[in-house]
Amino acid sequence: MATMQPASINGQPAGAASWFGSGPGRALLDSEADSVREALAGRPGQPWLWLAPCAHGARPAGHGLRLQPDGDGWRGDARCALPLPLANESVATIVLQHVARGSDAPALLEECARVLVPGGLLWLFGLNALSPYRWRWAGNGLGASEPLPWRRRLRAAGLVPDPVSRGLGPRWHPVSVSGGHHGPGLRAGWMLRAEKRVSPLTPVRQRGPLRIGGGVPAA
Repeated sequence: MATMQPASINGQPAGAASWFGSGPGRALLDSEADSVREALAGRPGQPWLWLAPCAHGARPAGHGLRLQPDGDGWRGDARCALPLPLANESVATIVLQHVARGSDAPALLEECARVLVPGGLLWLFGLNALSPYRWRWAGNGLGASEPLPWRRRLRAAGLVPDPVSRGLGPRWHPVSVSGGHHGPGLRAGWMLRAEKRVSPLTPVRQRGPLRIGGGVPAA
C-alpha cells in the first residue's frame, strides 16, 4: 500500500513538485496553461496572484506575484508565509493551481478572500478523483476530489462559486490536451471560479426608523 508523503504547513505534500515536474504532471499543467493565461489576462493593468505547484513555463506579463510552495511558506517572486504580505482588497485575480488542500485549505481561501478586490475572481484548479489519470499520481501524496466540497469551502470563505466547473487535461495518456468541457467528466483536472461579490447575495431588510416621544422619527 502506498504511504502518504508528509505535507508542509501550507498543505503541499513533499512529492508534489516532483510529480508536477514529471512527464504526466507537465502534461496536466500544459493542458491548464490556456486557462491560467485567460485568468491572469482577464483584468489588464490590475495585480494578480498565482500560486502554482512548481515553477513551470514562462512568467506571464503584467503586474503580479507567482509563488510556489516552500516548506512552511511560499517562494518565487517573493518569500512569505500566511498571512500573505498583501493589503486588503489589493488583487484582482488569484489562481490557486493544485496548492489548496488538506486542513490548511480554509485558511488559504480566507486569505485569498481578504486580498481580492470586490468583484475579483479566484480560479481554483484541482485533481479529479474520478479520472483514470489518478493512477499517474498515485503514491505521490496528492489528494483529489470532486468540485462539490470545494464549493462549500469557497462559500464558507465568503466567495461565490460558479455553478459549473470546467474539466481540463488528459484522461489517461500523459499528453497535453487543449480545451475543456462543462463538468470534470473523466479529465485529470478541473477548474472552478469564484467571485468576491460587492454586496451580499441576500438583501438585508431595512428596518423602519425608531420613533420616540410623540411619534417623531429618530435621526
